[in-house]
Amino acid sequence: MGAPDSGLFGPASVTWRVHGDPLLPIGGLRALLLQALHPRAMAAVAQHSGFRGDPWGRLQRTAEYVGQLSFGDTVQAERAAARVRGVHRKLRATDPDTGLEYRVDDPDLLLWVHCCEVDSFLSTARRGGLGLTDDQADRYLAEQVLAAAMVGLPADVVPADRVALAAYFERVRPELRLTSEARDAARFLLRPPMPTWVRWLTPARPAWGGLAGLGFALLPRWARRVYRLPGLPTTDAGASIAVRALRTPLLALPASVREGPHQKAARARLAQSA
Repeated sequence: MGAPDSGLFGPASVTWRVHGDPLLPIGGLRALLLQALHPRAMAAVAQHSGFRGDPWGRLQRTAEYVGQLSFGDTVQAERAAARVRGVHRKLRATDPDTGLEYRVDDPDLLLWVHCCEVDSFLSTARRGGLGLTDDQADRYLAEQVLAAAMVGLPADVVPADRVALAAYFERVRPELRLTSEARDAARFLLRPPMPTWVRWLTPARPAWGGLAGLGFALLPRWARRVYRLPGLPTTDAGASIAVRALRTPLLALPASVREGPHQKAARARLAQSA
């Protein structure tokens, strides 16, 4: 029997630990809130994304892509990345300040999205209690350079450790601001549309509000100050305590419930090849 196809990263990677953590969806919400503060990135979302018309579908497609890239075999990961590149290559958006047209696959925008995602996934997992050393955190960022390259970024421009990632955010912060579109997107994430019966007959509304509010509270202080949204937790200590309290019962769930479909499929694939 041939060697198993571990995909881009494999079970020994830090990526599997971080992306297999039950807090990954909270990190995803944090990433979306952070990404919205870039005016051109947010304009591209507003002009082309189906987020308002199909918010749950868009979130599901994003989760599907992360799962395929993280846990799929090599062919699955390459196909998923090729689909994303193909969609981005066709799209143009209008700069909200200059009125000029730009490509959605502009390297600066791709880099912003990537850095928001890896920073959010990593920081959320660590604050939630995933035991990673600083060296392992750097290893995760180095592994994720490959994920960035898969969507078309040159590897040498992608932060490969915590120092480089922090320097990137310091460099880009002057470009960020709370546009009306970013404010609307944040409110939309915090209180998305739900069918009437779901709102009134299930705990979905308060449950989602709690998760989205936690994603906001986990943002860096400077990003929370830019949003200026009242009524949401803004202390680092409180957010860390809350996310740890959420992770503990999630870890108690059996793996068949806790793990996502791509992670379970990867474990089954490797077990069959053993």
